[in-house]
Amino acid sequence: MISKNIITLLQFVLLFYISLINANAQHMVSKTIDTTTLQSALRKSHVEARFRLYMMGTDNAHSLTDYHALAFGGGLKFETGSYKGFRIGISGFFIWNLGSSDLTKPDSVTQVKNRYEIGQFDVENPANRNDMDRIEDFYLRYEKKGLKITYGKQEIQTPFVNPQDGRMRPTGEQGLWLVYKLKDKFDIETGWLYRISPRGTVRWFGIDESIGIYPSGVNVFGSKSNYRQHLKSSGVGILGIRFKPNPSLTIQFWDHYVDRIFNTSMMQADGEWIIGEEEKLIGGLQYVFQHPLKDGGNVDPLKTYYDKGDRAQIFSMRTGIRKRQTTLQINATRITADGRFLMPREWGREPFYTFMPRERNEGAGDVKAISFNLIRQFPQKNIRFECGYGYYDMPDVLDSRFNKYQMPSYQQFLMNIRYKFTGFLTGLNAEILYVYKKNSAETYGDFRYVINKVDMQHLDLILNYKL
Repeated sequence: MISKNIITLLQFVLLFYISLINANAQHMVSKTIDTTTLQSALRKSHVEARFRLYMMGTDNAHSLTDYHALAFGGGLKFETGSYKGFRIGISGFFIWNLGSSDLTKPDSVTQVKNRYEIGQFDVENPANRNDMDRIEDFYLRYEKKGLKITYGKQEIQTPFVNPQDGRMRPTGEQGLWLVYKLKDKFDIETGWLYRISPRGTVRWFGIDESIGIYPSGVNVFGSKSNYRQHLKSSGVGILGIRFKPNPSLTIQFWDHYVDRIFNTSMMQADGEWIIGEEEKLIGGLQYVFQHPLKDGGNVDPLKTYYDKGDRAQIFSMRTGIRKRQTTLQINATRITADGRFLMPREWGREPFYTFMPRERNEGAGDVKAISFNLIRQFPQKNIRFECGYGYYDMPDVLDSRFNKYQMPSYQQFLMNIRYKFTGFLTGLNAEILYVYKKNSAETYGDFRYVINKVDMQHLDLILNYKL
């Protein structure tokens, strides 16, 4: 059953909006609306409904446990019209488990728990099948010309803090966020976040509480990481600057400051240049530098998040050709041996050009990766097709210094198809995602380094409907 709180929210939003429509219709009959009043702003309110059906399955190797999950969810978002630049937004979302594997039971061979399907529901309580609702947005927003300031629960997009929308609902953030756009050449995003609700959870957490909700791997000494609930941080400060000196080139700088734990800076340049009548050369460069702050989260090295002696440097690049509706990309990433690249997986996915859905290189150092992507658009048929291949050279699974999640080197194949319906089904979008990961390194006969990691297939079927 959906909890009483979410039912109350949805009923209130729907009934309030219906009353506004009726009041607006009556007012239009009687006289012209006064656009300077609060009533005018409320009558211009907007309600958005969305629904999602998500089937997910993982086929593991050998005699290891396979998993499946079928989830359905829906929600409403209500946003007022503007009154002197101000508006209020609120939204809620609920999830039903229509049928899944027993996500409370670990695999009988390895005692490893489920990795992917549990993220559809409640990672803190895998037995929870009913009470999975959450307030998604609750904000006050001010807009004027190129300025937008939002305070409260919201959804933001940065290189390392982002929705990572690969489950039933995305990650949300709470805090103050400012966006300022100066014509077409320059924009800035900045803010302070003090609470986060990671995807696959039903609660909102303080920044320090949120780190370690997902599996935390091993520390640099080889024992289980023990930083959850042992960190102190008041929030995350983020600054992003984008500059577009000409239509062909975009340069951006980002800094993510995690109070008392670590700092991550990124520079990126992306461009595309005409080289033929219908051909463009595309390219991109990224550089990321990361270092701890103070003790990296805790003075005890067994409880800290970021080891005091570590530094991380990441270089990533992309080149490719775009011709009409077809794009071919070649990507490469190098995480140096200066230390592990760390970023809480609860907050978002990594932005490297070699990233592929269903795996990350976060938690590792001394990594070499290369990938290829072919993307084909079929505008007349509303279809987008993508296939990709990547090889990821990871440190040995026993090298705890550079391999936090004990992930072996692997090859990954990806196929993604998206279709946008029209006509009677306008508003409905479908997506198919297929992933195969093949082991390419020694796992020492220990299936803990295999299950949910390599020698596996993963399939997602997704239907999204918005009105």
